[in-house]
Amino acid sequence: MQNKKEIGSISEKLAGVCRASEFFRCASKYAVPSDESIREILSRFQQVLLIGYFGKQNIPDWELESHLHVLLSNLYDLLAGQIAKSLRHECEGLHDICDNCRARGEEHALKMMRKIPMVRKTLEGDVQAAFDGDPAAKSFDEIIFSYPCIKAITVHRVAHELYLQGIPLLPRIMSEYAHAHTGIDIHPGAKIGKNFFIDHGTGVVVGETTIIGDNVKIYQGVTLGALSFPKDDKGNLLRGIRRHPKLEDNVTIYSGATVLGGDTVIGKGSTIGGNVWITRSVPPGTKVAIEPPELSIKGDLKGHVKDGRGVAHDTKPKRKTPARRKKK
Repeated sequence: MQNKKEIGSISEKLAGVCRASEFFRCASKYAVPSDESIREILSRFQQVLLIGYFGKQNIPDWELESHLHVLLSNLYDLLAGQIAKSLRHECEGLHDICDNCRARGEEHALKMMRKIPMVRKTLEGDVQAAFDGDPAAKSFDEIIFSYPCIKAITVHRVAHELYLQGIPLLPRIMSEYAHAHTGIDIHPGAKIGKNFFIDHGTGVVVGETTIIGDNVKIYQGVTLGALSFPKDDKGNLLRGIRRHPKLEDNVTIYSGATVLGGDTVIGKGSTIGGNVWITRSVPPGTKVAIEPPELSIKGDLKGHVKDGRGVAHDTKPKRKTPARRKKK
């Protein structure tokens, strides 16, 4: 009983902190996007863009249009509401969603709906690129169902279009959802061309102002990041300027490579080897690699095995004792 009373006291103190705070705003005072609703929106986009793979299956051809109509109508309603909540942050002095925010939410949602056929065609190219770029891929079905890059790129294609429409909050929340589920961190501002493939994908980072051309392939652990963060006279970070590199068409970047800087351009058809650190431009058709490191190996290189386990031996070569000369 005493513990419950103390919890009540803690609740009062926390409520007082929330009411007095201008840093973390209370949801009761300010309309904010719903994490649950955004997950539902991404699920609906997945069902629409990759129809037949997610959601309802075995859809006959005669039912395709009507089924899509239902999916798109529900998606429009959800998206319009969450966009309105995101736009609410631009309405100074208003605690609730105003009529203007609702109208703009519906307008932006419809604009996004118009882009869906284009996004679908682009995703087809991404799936084809994954199939062409990975000899382990057995089918398009396997790629769509199991490759993390397709999930991450699907979310990015949607989030990027909303980013271009100037929607705050929502695109970034979407991209971080994909990041959490795939290990692939693509900022919604990054501009990515056709037929993009991320092999494996874990640890990939693509910054906000990155520009990626067509037919680009990157591997796990690749970072396309900023070299530095310029500041103004007051010491504040300058935002909205190019900080991240540009990859031209037909570039391949292998695992662990780091490419930094807004002035850095990787020329068309170039190949960047693993673990390379690049902070300046590379001409078209260039192959960049680091010298193989010298290996220091300790242990038994002969691989002696006894009862299924390796047996350690002294690997230092034994010095031969010189033969004694016979006395004459």
